[in-house]
Amino acid sequence: MNRLTDLEPRIAQVLAEYQTPGAAVGIVHDGEITELAFGVEDVTTGRPVTTDTVFQCGSLTKSWTALAFMQLVDEGGLDLDEPVRRLLPRFEVADARASARVTPRHLLDHTSGIEEAYGDPGEGDDVYSRMVDAIVDAPQVSPLGAVHGYSAALGYAILARIMEVADDKPWHLIMADRLFTPMGLRSTAARPEDVDPDRAARGHLIRSLEEGPFPTPVDHLPRAYGPGGAITSTAREVLALAHVFLHAGLAPNGRRIVSAASITEMLTSRVPIPDPYTLGHAWALGMVVSDWHGRTVYGHDGSTIGQNARMRILPDDDLALVLLSNGDPREGRHRRVFDLILEQLGMAGIPHLPEADPALALDPARYVGIYERPGTRFEVTAAGGGLQLHHDVDPVHAAIMGTPDRITHDLLPIDDTHFLMAAAGPLEETQTLALFDFRDGAARFLHTNARLHPRRA
Repeated sequence: MNRLTDLEPRIAQVLAEYQTPGAAVGIVHDGEITELAFGVEDVTTGRPVTTDTVFQCGSLTKSWTALAFMQLVDEGGLDLDEPVRRLLPRFEVADARASARVTPRHLLDHTSGIEEAYGDPGEGDDVYSRMVDAIVDAPQVSPLGAVHGYSAALGYAILARIMEVADDKPWHLIMADRLFTPMGLRSTAARPEDVDPDRAARGHLIRSLEEGPFPTPVDHLPRAYGPGGAITSTAREVLALAHVFLHAGLAPNGRRIVSAASITEMLTSRVPIPDPYTLGHAWALGMVVSDWHGRTVYGHDGSTIGQNARMRILPDDDLALVLLSNGDPREGRHRRVFDLILEQLGMAGIPHLPEADPALALDPARYVGIYERPGTRFEVTAAGGGLQLHHDVDPVHAAIMGTPDRITHDLLPIDDTHFLMAAAGPLEETQTLALFDFRDGAARFLHTNARLHPRRA
């Protein structure tokens, strides 16, 4: 009997503590696959999750898109370091240098610095072409190639448009033709309309522990997020994606998806992440890189409005872990589930966040200010000898979730650049952020949850 199945009741207990309606866990270790299913796909129907249940992968989609892009690189049709403008002659943003020099590598590792200012491109098959046309006035959040700042939609939409021009077909068909079909994946799709509704998990949100989870009012992300967030899959088929990285470009069915050299390039071409504690210390090409007690770990997270995905790959241990769920996105859940698996395998768990240094004396004037990008505004203020972070909540989100318009967190210094952001309520967990790049005595950027926010005042 597979000893990992003994974990089932312990994982179920963790999911219950987080009021997670349903989840699927996938593990591959030394070639042996374990699949576990928990809870329900939808609290209103009570239909149980099975190992065939399809979940939304959110930003884990970026790993799929990056892999397909590398196929085109292998074929010689694309180059990671060729300016985008040579591939898309109409490509232009507000900054002349970025317009001329941004490359696919900048887009893959989130160092283009281009603002997510693409308007409403609609839901048609031309959505990524329209996004490229719409960013002619998009400003720079940061200078090209200077610093990591996660692009939720735009960067990978530009990559998708490059692929569409190269392959002369829409991105969702490229993904099917280049990845899903050759890998033998029958449950993975790149458009909501291609998902079997009888097998699809429904997203859930949670406003309070007393009320519990309720179905999300937003079934899926806008199509603009497609290449960066639209793929749906099962735990087993996400493990198939992990298999390609564990086995130098080979799918579980033996098909070569990309060259071994491309896998090496994806995992070793890295840029540092200013906040190294939330996701990892470096961003590769379609992957995040972490260090778990000396073990190098690759992976990607993903969240839609009510569903979540986590994939972690440990090459030295021939191990991959997947957790797909349809509820609360708190990080503690996936950490505890993965820790249970690692413990059962005799491995150390995921490293904890660092401790704050209460003896550290900081000059508040170096940090106070407003840090903002479209849709997100933070204000750092001095309070009682320390610092506080005030987050202006999106009005639509506040209305759905019943939260205040502004949430305040105490900032607890780890060092003179990194801070713990204390939880402000029972549905939050302590997070981390970085305030850095001091010019004229003040921080220029705030980096948290992989996003980069420039100082505005």
